[in-house]
Amino acid sequence: MELVQRVRETIRRHHMLPPGGVIVGVSGGADSVALLHILLRLQDELGIRVHAAHLNHRIRGEEADADQAFVERLAAQWDVPLVVGSADVPALARERKLAIEEAARQARYTFLLRAARDVGARAVAVAHHADDQAETVLMHFLRGAGLAGMRGILPVSDLTRLRMGAPEDLLRGEPVLLVRPLLEISKADILAYCQDNGLEFRFDRSNLDQTYFRNRLRHELLPTLETYNPNIREVLRRAAAVAADDYAFLHHELQKAWGKVRIAEGGGWIEFDLKRWRGLHRSLQRGVLREAIRRLRQGLRNINYVHVENALDVLTRTDTGAATLPQGLVAVARYGRFYVAEEGAMPPPPVPQLAGEPLAVPIPGALPLPGGRWVLETQALAAAPKEARRNADPWQAWLDLDAIGEHLILRPRRPGDTFAPLGMGGHMKRLNEFMINAKIPREWRDNWPLLCDDSRILWVAGLRVDERAAITEATRRVLWVRLTEKRAETR
Repeated sequence: MELVQRVRETIRRHHMLPPGGVIVGVSGGADSVALLHILLRLQDELGIRVHAAHLNHRIRGEEADADQAFVERLAAQWDVPLVVGSADVPALARERKLAIEEAARQARYTFLLRAARDVGARAVAVAHHADDQAETVLMHFLRGAGLAGMRGILPVSDLTRLRMGAPEDLLRGEPVLLVRPLLEISKADILAYCQDNGLEFRFDRSNLDQTYFRNRLRHELLPTLETYNPNIREVLRRAAAVAADDYAFLHHELQKAWGKVRIAEGGGWIEFDLKRWRGLHRSLQRGVLREAIRRLRQGLRNINYVHVENALDVLTRTDTGAATLPQGLVAVARYGRFYVAEEGAMPPPPVPQLAGEPLAVPIPGALPLPGGRWVLETQALAAAPKEARRNADPWQAWLDLDAIGEHLILRPRRPGDTFAPLGMGGHMKRLNEFMINAKIPREWRDNWPLLCDDSRILWVAGLRVDERAAITEATRRVLWVRLTEKRAETR
C-alpha cells in the first residue's frame, strides 16, 4: 500500500483528477498496467470513473496485435470499459515528415483526447514514471533545451494545447487534463508493485532498439553516468522540479512584460515597442521572442537557440535590421518598433501613412487620417508652453503661426521635395536624403505625412520642423500640432 499512498499524494498535490470520468492510456506494459490497477483501487475514494484506452500503433506487426488482445482480456477481466483504436504511425511519420517516436506521440495523444471527448472524461492519465523524467531531462539537455525543456515531463498539462496535429474539432471545448500519477515513482518500484500484486504485463521489444535516441540514453548513457554519480536519476528529477518552479516564476514575469511591450497583432504578425523591449532583462527579451514564435507557429516543438540569439543581437543593436527565425518567420526592427511575422505578412506601418490628394488641416480641430488609426490635432496658442523647448514627443510640434499662415494641408511626399531642417542654419536638404539619414524604411517614405502650406514643407511629421516655421523669441502666435495613434487594446 505504500506505493498506492505515494500515488494518492501525487494526485492530491497536483490536483490531477477532478471527479468524473478519466481515460487511462494502457499499452499493456508494466507501467500502464500498474497505473490502471492503482487507479481502480482509488476509484471510489477519488470519485472517478476509470476507462481504459489502447492504441495499436501498427509498428510492430503481430506483437502489436498481441498487445491489443492482452489489453482487451485485461479490461474484460477487471471489468473496465475499454476504448480501442488503431493508427498507421509509419504512414503518419512519412506524411508529416516526422521521426517515428514523434509520429507515435502525436497519434497516441490525439487518440486519447478523442476517447476523452467520446466518454465525457475530464482527464487522461498516462504512465510516465520517475525514470522517464530523468531520461527526458537529460535528452532535452543534450538537445540544447532552455529552462522550459529542463522541466522535463510535467505532472499536469492541458491535452488540448499539446502540439499533436489533432483536428480542430477535438481541440475546441473544455480543457482535458493530461496527468501523470506515477511521475514520482521509479521503474523498480513499479515492477515490484506488479510482482507483489501478481500483475501480468507485456514487454515491448522496441524498447531495446538502440537506434532510438531515448533507448540509447536509457541503456548506454545513464548507466555510464551512474558510475560518476549513482544518484544521477534522482539528481535529474530534482533539477526538473527546480526548473519547473523557476520557469513558472519567469513565465509570470513574462506575461507582465508581454503586456507592456506588445502593441498589436494580426494575421501572421505581432508588433512590439522596441524601446520598452530593450529595457527588459535579457532573459525576458528572449522570452518575448520565444513566446511570439510559439504563438505564430503553435506546431513547432523546439525553437532553435541560434535563431533566437541572432534575433536578440539584431534587435538590440539596430533600429532597422532583420533576422531569420524558424519556419518562415522573421524578426524586423522598424523605427522604434519591431515585429515577429511570417515573411510577406507585413503589419500596418507604426507611423501614419497618406496616399492620394492633400487633406485640408482645420485650425483648431481634429483631422482623422485615412484608415482611422491616426488623428492630427491642432490648436492655436497665444504663447509656446515651456515643454515646447524640450519636446520629448516626436509626433507633436509647435510652429510660428504668423510665419506659416492658416491655410495648411497634410500630404504625402512628392518628387523633388526639399526643406530646411531645423538646426541646419537654413540649409536646404532633399527630403529623400534626409529620410535615408533618419533610417526611415524605403517602403514608408512615399506616404509619410508632411504638414505644408501652399509652397513649403513645414513639418516632416515625427522627424523635424522646417527652420522657417520654427518658433523663436519673436513668435507671437503658436500653432500646436500632434499626430495621435489609436493604439490597439492589449489582448
